[in-house]
Amino acid sequence: KLSINAFDYNCHLDLIKLLRQEGELVKLRRARQKMSELFPLTEEIWLDWLKDEIKMASEISEREKVYELFERAVKDYICPEIWLEYAQYSIGGIGQEGGIERVRSIFERALTAVGLHVTKGTALWEAYREFENAILETAQPAPGSIPSPEQQQVLCSQLEKIHTLFRRQLGIPLLDMEASYAEYEEWSEEPIPETTIKSYKKALQQLEKCKPYEEALLGAETPKLAEYQAYIDFEMKAGDPARIQLIYERALAENCLVPDLWARYNQYLDRQLKVKELVLSAHDRAVRNCPWTVGLWIRYLLAMERHRVEHSIISEMFEKALNAGFIQATDYVEIWQAYLDYLRRRVDFTQDSSKELEELRSAFARAVEYLKQEVEERFSESGDPSCTIMQNWARVEARLCNNMQKARELWDNIMTKGNAKYANMWLEYYNLERAHGDTQHCRKALHRAVQCTSDYPEHVCEVLLTLERIEGTLEDWDAAVQKTENRLARVNEQRAKAAEKEAALAKQEEERAEQRKQARAEKKASKKAKKTRIGDKRKADEDDEGEWGQEEELPSKRHRGEGDGVLPEEDMEVETGLFGRSEKPDGPAIPKEKASTSRKDVPKVFHDSSKDKVTVFVSNLSYTMAEPEAKLRELFGSCGEVVEIRAVFNNKGTFRGYCYVQFSEEEAARQALALDRTAVEGRPMFVSPCVDKNKNPDFKVFRYSTTLEKHKLFISGLPFSCTKEELEEVCKAHGNVKDIRLVTNRAGKPKGLAYVEYENEAQASQAVLKMDGLMVKDHVIKVMISNPPLRKLPDRPEPSRASLALAPRQIYGARGKGRTQLSMMPRALQRQSNPVAKAENGMVQNSPATSSDPPAEPKKMSNADFAKMLLKK
Repeated sequence: KLSINAFDYNCHLDLIKLLRQEGELVKLRRARQKMSELFPLTEEIWLDWLKDEIKMASEISEREKVYELFERAVKDYICPEIWLEYAQYSIGGIGQEGGIERVRSIFERALTAVGLHVTKGTALWEAYREFENAILETAQPAPGSIPSPEQQQVLCSQLEKIHTLFRRQLGIPLLDMEASYAEYEEWSEEPIPETTIKSYKKALQQLEKCKPYEEALLGAETPKLAEYQAYIDFEMKAGDPARIQLIYERALAENCLVPDLWARYNQYLDRQLKVKELVLSAHDRAVRNCPWTVGLWIRYLLAMERHRVEHSIISEMFEKALNAGFIQATDYVEIWQAYLDYLRRRVDFTQDSSKELEELRSAFARAVEYLKQEVEERFSESGDPSCTIMQNWARVEARLCNNMQKARELWDNIMTKGNAKYANMWLEYYNLERAHGDTQHCRKALHRAVQCTSDYPEHVCEVLLTLERIEGTLEDWDAAVQKTENRLARVNEQRAKAAEKEAALAKQEEERAEQRKQARAEKKASKKAKKTRIGDKRKADEDDEGEWGQEEELPSKRHRGEGDGVLPEEDMEVETGLFGRSEKPDGPAIPKEKASTSRKDVPKVFHDSSKDKVTVFVSNLSYTMAEPEAKLRELFGSCGEVVEIRAVFNNKGTFRGYCYVQFSEEEAARQALALDRTAVEGRPMFVSPCVDKNKNPDFKVFRYSTTLEKHKLFISGLPFSCTKEELEEVCKAHGNVKDIRLVTNRAGKPKGLAYVEYENEAQASQAVLKMDGLMVKDHVIKVMISNPPLRKLPDRPEPSRASLALAPRQIYGARGKGRTQLSMMPRALQRQSNPVAKAENGMVQNSPATSSDPPAEPKKMSNADFAKMLLKK
């Protein structure tokens, strides 16, 4: 697997684990080495590696290799445990030449790095003091002997070192510093100096301020990003650079895949500390942790230029950035532009020709070719439709190199790439010619613009006339007027034809709507006449727009499984299908005779909106459910005391698949919402709050997000037999999976779609790159970031094709049709929702046949009123 994809992090871990189990130490060392070249290693991986190497290091040369390994380990993240292990290991080499000084040097570096760590810094201070105490013991004279002046001087010097360590530690806010103060009092034969006491009390006050943030970190769940951000803000106000740096490093050790956190840290180092080694090290670690984030690479290149790093190293880093695997085509445009800006700043344009200028031109040409070959092939889009890189190249040639001929060639290439129809592109070229070219080429450009521009022809016509008014001859003016008049005449003619076509389409639609309305009225009249002739009592028909004499209920909640971009329930079809016919129940209809006897004497109970807070609305139940009241009472009894279950039946006695469940307490109703999508007789039961949508028109019960979620994936093309466990097995190889939701239809059958939520956007981005196009049970799946587009408002008319033709240039998103498919629209969102008529306690769905008519408010009548009206006729 690693030979195919060397950047598979989990595969590296698996290989190291297997080699360690088998005891293949040589291969294990090589595997760890390869992984460390590609990724920063966590504290656990480094400690395992170091312990294995320490066991094998017996000779001095091998110990030196362990020291080199420790030096690499402490650079990846701030890890107090690794520093402590490093210092303790160095004590083992104390017998070598300069061993004591080496130990002290490592301890001092460790204190600089993590000595301010509030919760873990104390261990390092204590270890350092224990080492110095051990040195003190070895310097003591033999019992009964008198120390020489040299020995006495060594003893005093060693005692002063320990005193200094105590005083330094007591001036830093650390946990259990009271115990350290008591230990100092007991150890010291002299009274503690007043300056040390003041410093200690000040540190205690600082510790009290830090404690709430440390306690919040201890109580929070991973990744603790919000808690760390609050801690960082606190330290930023205090303004101590060392403490700010440490809290950033602590946050990054637990959130190493959060690009924004790296960006804020690097910005602080760039603007405040400005220490070359520290700044470049942080930037290097940032791009190793988040290589897919183009902004971190750009900041790294700028930092290297700012600190005057050699050109060869910067060029090498740029090549690494190109191979980092960005997830958008536009990312490659940005990194190329940043590198080209750097190369442009190296050129001395006072010289006609130079090595740096040739390198810049070569880089521009390579950038254009790279975007054309590599990026377009991978993303099916250029990422640079406006040719910004070629535009900048033309500006450099015109303004800085005085090479207008080359600039014209570049702009000619830009226009042939589909940009000739946009007025702003012509005006950009015109302005360049105006500043660095001549009037003849300006005139020629504007004449071509008038001929080719399709979005704003009036604008370029006005600019052409303005040019001729200022600089042109009479012949030039006449030619310009004639050309602009002819062009505008053609444009107006096209617009008039488009308007006529649009009006004709609108008229046809009105006529079809009127025909549907008449046909519906005739059908309804024929039904009324037929029922009146045979003397039958009028019964509610399933094709009617409302249910006369039936209690006014909320429509059944419509759940669609298309994902986070599902239309709100009130915009969905509920009682009717796509063609205006009532949906048939899942099972056989109840016979008329049985229905009339079973429901004849049941009094009609109207919905009481005052009890909405203790009531839930249950829908998507099977129409053939026997005794739904008993079934649901047993199901909802675990939530609390059930006062009433009101199942809704039509006038034929058929259960309509939804009901109201009323509890005695509001808390029970809230607990009942947790039963949403519970399987009941093979169908997912929908449970939602009972809300009067007349009074709350904006109420939505769809529980999934409908906006961009960079940590969530949308997967399509799955086999219907794929289970949640099987999909989780595939996805967890690329990160920690928090949740998986398989999309089903109303009957609970899978639709081959799923949403997978990862812990962070970094894992999701990597999963897109590695899983898109993967084969799952002979099905090729498509994987993309979850980003359902905003749905259109139902009252907004659809633009005609003619108006679309004259609309301004379409601005596509950054991804377009790239691998992540951010603009992908689920099929449910492409369905035009029907207008609805409001009832007292919900929405009564109109037939789709009347979708073009404005919704009418039906007059409320009882069965008796309706019968009287028929008798009068």
